[in-house]
Amino acid sequence: MTLGAEPLVRWSWVLGHESDILTRVREHVILTVIAVVIGLLISFPLGVWAHRHRRLYAPITWIAGFVYTIPSLALFVLLIPITGLTITTVEVGLVSYTLLILIRNVVAGLDGVPEDVKDAARGMGLTDRQILWRVEVPLALPVIIAGIRVATVSTVGLVTVGAFIGIGGLGQFILDGLQTFFNTEILLGAVLSVLVAFAAEAILLGSQRMLTPWTRAVSTRRT
Repeated sequence: MTLGAEPLVRWSWVLGHESDILTRVREHVILTVIAVVIGLLISFPLGVWAHRHRRLYAPITWIAGFVYTIPSLALFVLLIPITGLTITTVEVGLVSYTLLILIRNVVAGLDGVPEDVKDAARGMGLTDRQILWRVEVPLALPVIIAGIRVATVSTVGLVTVGAFIGIGGLGQFILDGLQTFFNTEILLGAVLSVLVAFAAEAILLGSQRMLTPWTRAVSTRRT
């Protein structure tokens, strides 16, 4: 394909930069995984806390929602005086954007656990902590993983913005392409970002089905 006299994609350039492409993909994936894992480690206890003490749900989600409304590049710039032009700056921003999604899904998942199931667990002598890990979390897992999927795909897109403060990832191709008016790099960064998002969604969806086999059984009985 061509755009005027300039080829839209120079395949010879792509084939000649395989090592750079793999490096950028690896950076992108690592940045995404770190952000989502840390976000989940923060969001899960906050979600459980908000579920147990309902009056805390509104202020927790309000704070997370306020951060979520800040444009990503603006948030990164605001963090630079504190953390500098480092991966920490990007990760703090990325983690912040996962919190609202994950907290809401943790609470929604726990809210969806039938009360009679928890009552039955209490009648068997289980403590609140045992009920949480043996009953509530397994039953809430589909909703929690759905939140992780949304947060992951969102983070994959936001990681590209990190290139604008020199952190790399696939956004670096887009940035370099824009600076040199080189269509191949722009399209390469955009297409690979989409592919990484699709791959992450497929992996998490497969993990969800593997970890919650009973949901498939329920769906089969309903059909």
